[in-house]
Amino acid sequence: MKNLIKVAFLSSIITAAMVYVILEWKPLRSEESRAPEVSLASSPVSLTTPAAAAPANLSDDERNNVEIYQKYSPGVVNITTVTVAYDFFYRPVPQSGMGSGALIDNQGHIVTNYHVVKDAEQLQVTLWDKSKHNAKMVGGDPNNDLAVIQIDAPRGLLPIPLGTSKGLQVGQKVLAIGNPFGLDRTMTTGIISSLGRSLEVDNGRIVEDMIQTDAAINHGNSGGPLLNSQGQIIGINSAIISPNDSGSIGIGFAIPADTVRRITDELITRGYVRHAALGISSQALVPLSDYPWLSGTLHLDTSVGLMVVEVPRGSAAALGGIRGADNEIIVRRIRIPVGGDVILGIQGKEIDSVQQLQTEIDRYKPGDSIKITVLRDNKKTDLAVTLQEARRQ
Repeated sequence: MKNLIKVAFLSSIITAAMVYVILEWKPLRSEESRAPEVSLASSPVSLTTPAAAAPANLSDDERNNVEIYQKYSPGVVNITTVTVAYDFFYRPVPQSGMGSGALIDNQGHIVTNYHVVKDAEQLQVTLWDKSKHNAKMVGGDPNNDLAVIQIDAPRGLLPIPLGTSKGLQVGQKVLAIGNPFGLDRTMTTGIISSLGRSLEVDNGRIVEDMIQTDAAINHGNSGGPLLNSQGQIIGINSAIISPNDSGSIGIGFAIPADTVRRITDELITRGYVRHAALGISSQALVPLSDYPWLSGTLHLDTSVGLMVVEVPRGSAAALGGIRGADNEIIVRRIRIPVGGDVILGIQGKEIDSVQQLQTEIDRYKPGDSIKITVLRDNKKTDLAVTLQEARRQ
């Protein structure tokens, strides 16, 4: 009996040992078959750690993408804003917003979209290393939807070089880096789909020469850089066409780098942008194309242009000889000021709307002299007008 007990005991020990060996001892398990370690996407990245070598089987285009991202994505920042709205009872209600920006120098200047930081009571910038910094508004230009903010520059900032938008070609590869939906430093790639697009910004002005791209741009990308294959900023991502606000459908727009450079230089130097002005309010200009019957009624030899109703004294328009209405007639029970000039063009470019006029004037600086073609007594006349500085908004 004792022998049977000893045999049963030894058998149980041997069985347990064999189970342990089967479950735990795996000498033939290779390193390649082990489950990979998973790290959180939000974990801080250390630039002091050398970047992993790209696999040898990457194409040249893929290798370029990897190099651009590793070198320049640390120059893309996440901007968080706090604005104050008011409820039905006029009680303040803080609201937060988010966008992207690009470091452009070692002094902590960051370029972004004006609509990202507009009316912000608080600005906070998150850098590549997850460090957060309070930012101040340096200046903004709603006419071009651009703004510059600044943080107290810590050591080790990695600005992104500002390139040029001259010489860009449709079909050229571009890379967009930003923070769509708060997903920091996300990169998408695409091509330049078209050039010279026009886009209306929040204040009704038209931004010209926009870059159209099919690189995916979504909410949160606004203010981030559009890069070329050398890692230079060729545009600042600003807007997308998105039916029903459904996200990217491959039609995005970026403000060209040459406009970015001109505006940011002035914002950093002056804190605002000096805009040229003709001095005639939009309410004092009547687009003839909006009233097809008006040209025939007034016996004008044009159906396009802006009929001038009033010219303020001392304005650039008045000093340049543009005339407003000096009489009025009643047509269809409507009082119509008549006798004023009809603005036909600026520097040879036809003008048919107030927006076109403002856009053309924005191409020049205060003090510039431009040629304005008007229709006066049904005869075309060229006037030399020296532009003045517009009132700051």
